[in-house]
Amino acid sequence: MNLPNHFELLATDGAARTGRLATPHGVVRTPAFMPVGTAGAMKGMHWREVRDAGADIVLGNTYHLMLRPGAERIAGLGGLQRFTGWGGPMLTDSGGFQVMSLSELRKVTEKAVTFRSHIDGAKVELSPERSIEVQRLLGSDIAMQMDECVRLPAERADIERAMQLSLRWAERSKRAFESAPDGYMLFGIVQGGDIPDLRHASARGLTGIGFHGYAIGGLAVGEPQAVMLSMIEETAPALPSDRPRYLMGVGTPEDILEAVARGVDMFDCVMPTRNGRHGMAFTRFGQINLRNARHIDDPRPLDEESSWPAARNTSRAYLHHLVRAGETLGAMLLSEINVAYYQELMQGIRDAVASGTFEEFKTKTRAGWARGDIAPN
Repeated sequence: MNLPNHFELLATDGAARTGRLATPHGVVRTPAFMPVGTAGAMKGMHWREVRDAGADIVLGNTYHLMLRPGAERIAGLGGLQRFTGWGGPMLTDSGGFQVMSLSELRKVTEKAVTFRSHIDGAKVELSPERSIEVQRLLGSDIAMQMDECVRLPAERADIERAMQLSLRWAERSKRAFESAPDGYMLFGIVQGGDIPDLRHASARGLTGIGFHGYAIGGLAVGEPQAVMLSMIEETAPALPSDRPRYLMGVGTPEDILEAVARGVDMFDCVMPTRNGRHGMAFTRFGQINLRNARHIDDPRPLDEESSWPAARNTSRAYLHHLVRAGETLGAMLLSEINVAYYQELMQGIRDAVASGTFEEFKTKTRAGWARGDIAPN
């Protein structure tokens, strides 16, 4: 049975879509990119910069927050939005992926997954019911069902087992979410690896259960981009057209452009801030490595046409110096430049879909990346 729909589809251009998702903490314009604040903080950025950059919604991580400082403690302090000072819409993942990727000692059963905390080694059990309980204590606007994600490549038998387990956990997650207040949302997650018929079976099962929105999980976990895109092509049309579609853990600006072209509405990735901490900038010229010596005497900014002050006003020479000197300010500036670029890209996508010019926008954007950076000074 379907849950109430809080998503309004405003325009389409081919398979690309733009819309608005109403949450208890504000409206999210789609396609949307969610910067990742794993442990309740955006690494290297203040929340006001995330907001000023144009982000409508951010992501928090159930696994990390339940271990430290604890979901019950955050609930006692008013919930994740008040605790962090963000105040706007938040999505929390279920914690399942982090259990699989961070915990070497783990055991998956029908009931739950048990693991050792990466912080202190304590034994922890995470079931679908506990995952939803934690996410409700955090107060996130959008919660995710608990699922099992299998890294690719993998054998069909292992992928199918995890997909079927995820469907059973989806039913349990929905039952656990029934007491949530009106307006809060739960998304199901399509699994099935790189096998089309398993993706279709997962999508059918989830739509039969009924969710506020649907995520495409288990991609960007080691497979080539062509495989990821083909799985999106298989999966997106099998999901309800009136509900938001979220591609988890993706990705590069190119990945986002291609996924939007295939009907995806929401994205998240650590790449803007992680790459910023390693001296990499995302720009309309493509990625720029500020560690390179070519920038050492260059007084020009990264992009004099950027709408973001740090990209428009800070010299390449200074950014190069900060990065090479290991100064925290370098990571901070590049992180905000990258988050702002991602949000500028999303706004361009939304405008293009609304005006029916998405293919032209896509072609122009890709051409800018292909031309590359401006010539050395």
